[in-house]
This record gives sequence, C-alpha cells and structure tokens, in this order.
Amino acid sequence: MARIAVGDVIPDGTVSYFDEQDQMQTVSVHSLAKGKKVIIFAVPGAFTPTCSMKHVPGFIEKADELKSKDVDEILCISVNDPFVMKAWAKTYPENKHVKFLADGAGKYTHALGLELDLSDKGLGVRSRRYALLVDDLEVKVANIESGGEFTVSGADEILNAL
Repeated sequence: MARIAVGDVIPDGTVSYFDEQDQMQTVSVHSLAKGKKVIIFAVPGAFTPTCSMKHVPGFIEKADELKSKDVDEILCISVNDPFVMKAWAKTYPENKHVKFLADGAGKYTHALGLELDLSDKGLGVRSRRYALLVDDLEVKVANIESGGEFTVSGADEILNAL
C-alpha cells in the first residue's frame, strides 16, 4: 500500500466517535472533509505519554489559531475503539474543537499506508504519528513521523504551513 502524499486525494473510510448526546456515530472521512479545510492528525495510541502530553494538547491549545486560518475541522484519529477515544477525549475538558475519531480495526490507517507495527511493545499494529492538512479531500501537507518520533507532526508545524 502506497503511503499518502501531497497531491493525493485522501481515501474514504469509516471512523466512529461519540457525539454531544453521547451517541456513537459512524461516519465516512469524506463526509467530514469534503469541501472543507481539515487537519487530520493521528497518534499511535490513546493515553500514551507523547500522544497525551504533547501531540493532542498542542492541537487543543492552537485550535483557535488554526480556526482563524480557515481550518474547518481538526480530527484526531487513533487505532483504538470508540469507547477508549471517548474516555480519552474526556481527559481534555478544555477541548472545544478537536474531534476524537476511532479507527477501531485500523482499516483507515491501512488505506492511508500509515500503519506502524508496535507488536514488540505489546500494542499491535497502530498508526504512525502524522498530521495532514487536507483541502477539499486533497492533501496539501503531509507531515509523517518516523517510528515513535514527534518532530514534524505538531500543531506548530501545521500552523507554519498555513
């Protein structure tokens, strides 16, 4: 599977989340991104240290600034089930704009070509850490990390690209 790159159209796929009424919703990624400027960022796992203390907080803290640059949606994807993503989202009471999306079986992550095998750490196949800037389904920026690094996929790097 080829890795998603600048100029590509993001594949469609389904992800799940809990809405404001605490109802689980399963939606297509295209329904969230078509005709919009969106940031899709992914983390290897909910509740893991770098993801929880650096990556997600950066997007929450910079959300208003990102929105002021015409970003319509900020989507966080992880290969976790929707119940885990719901519980993780609740640990960020200050969050107003980041939507936590579950790619439970990793099918969307596979479609992006961004799987990361963390079986040696007991996590199984997860997602690479990345941040994509997508405009009407076309990838404009693809900041994809190597291994477990966190050097290019943060909110500041996306802000610099806007």
